[in-house]
Amino acid sequence: MKLQQLRYIVEVLNNNLNVSATAEALFTSQPGISKQVRMLEDELGIQIFGRSGKHLTHVTPAGQEVITIAQQILSKVEGIKAVAREHTQPDEGKLRIATTHTQARYALPDVIQGFIKKYSKVSLHMSQGTPTQISDAAAKGDADFAIATESLHLYNDLVMLPCYHWNRSIIVRKDHPLSRKQGVTIEDIAKYSLVTYVFGFTGRSELDDAFEKAGVEPKIAFTATDADVIKTYVRLGVGIGVIASMAIDPKIDSDLVTIDASHLFKASTTKIGFRRGTFLRGYMFDFIERFAPHLTKNVVTQAMLLKNNVEVDELFVDVDLPTK
Repeated sequence: MKLQQLRYIVEVLNNNLNVSATAEALFTSQPGISKQVRMLEDELGIQIFGRSGKHLTHVTPAGQEVITIAQQILSKVEGIKAVAREHTQPDEGKLRIATTHTQARYALPDVIQGFIKKYSKVSLHMSQGTPTQISDAAAKGDADFAIATESLHLYNDLVMLPCYHWNRSIIVRKDHPLSRKQGVTIEDIAKYSLVTYVFGFTGRSELDDAFEKAGVEPKIAFTATDADVIKTYVRLGVGIGVIASMAIDPKIDSDLVTIDASHLFKASTTKIGFRRGTFLRGYMFDFIERFAPHLTKNVVTQAMLLKNNVEVDELFVDVDLPTK
């Protein structure tokens, strides 16, 4: 059994059982991967993948168990390499972050600016996507950190640490009736077409819950993953907008009227997560603390020893998280 064989079966799964795509991703040949997978199966005496002709069709029950252990082994190997780099090149490396547009555009710039200034030899990469894409990237090791608010059940395989609470604001054009109304209610919002986030993005579920509890149906006219796009369509008169309050710039958005909606919607919590068993480099601990100052190295290390995210949440029950 070779590490290369374990890496092949994990990557085949990551590439949806497409051996050609796996070979391209690993810069090797398709026949070479197929041969190594067969050799591993012969050595173990089991089928890892089911087949139809030359095509892989599914992962067998035994194969799933093998791949799960292989993922853990490969993670430990990367951990060993990270330990060595921490001692030989403590301020060099890379940091990969997967998050949503709102976090990348509004919550992270100052953090990243300070981080890059201190760690000029650390290559920082950021990808944006849906909650599913973000969790997959972190789970597969394609991202070191996942920063998310929605669909946190997708991140059960990660250590998820609460960073801050945030809420929403309503944005309307200056000529809109709500711009002059005091004490806006859910019923008031329901009278107008709504421009907001796509379901599954940036606290959208809390908005839907608020309408459901009030027994009214929102008139959603337009959805987007990007707060700046939402603002554009509010300016065009498509509807009133509901976005994260942090996404409002008093200067850039001075042509719009902002109405605080924190009394209408339950606050959301943004979390940062990483794979269980990950060896965190010194600069990784530093990044987490820059993003959420209460997440010191000691606190993060304590959370890493807990069994699941239920226990992690309990660790922060009495912590007064900041609000943005």
